[in-house]
Amino acid sequence: MGLHDERPAKSDEAETTVVSGSAHAEPEREERPKRDVDWTKVRGQITGFLAGLVRWVGLIFAAILVLHVIFTIAGANKDNGIVSFIKEWAEPLTIGFKDLFKNDDVKLNVLINYGVAAIFWLVVSAILAKIIRRIGGSSV
Repeated sequence: MGLHDERPAKSDEAETTVVSGSAHAEPEREERPKRDVDWTKVRGQITGFLAGLVRWVGLIFAAILVLHVIFTIAGANKDNGIVSFIKEWAEPLTIGFKDLFKNDDVKLNVLINYGVAAIFWLVVSAILAKIIRRIGGSSV
């Protein structure tokens, strides 16, 4: 018996595949079982994200108002870039609270009116976040 007798059978050769022509041939992919999407979980994640976003926006608005109060009471330089930037943003955030209480002391007016506006944003954002979570079915 010679070396030619040790060759694999023809059926083994048929199982090997040769890809010709393309150097970038895609390998065969195994079929994976399809995963069912838990839409309740997805809805809960989206509503949780939106509720968190609303809370953060309310917190940032309140922080801007509080910074304006601090700068005004402390007598910060109005020509400073940070102070003027905060004042420009704080003005529209007071909505209707800017002239809610009138007093002779300007600093007291800013403290009360801008402080009430800051509390308003915190309360409203908390309520809206809770409503969003309830509508979305999120329990957190």
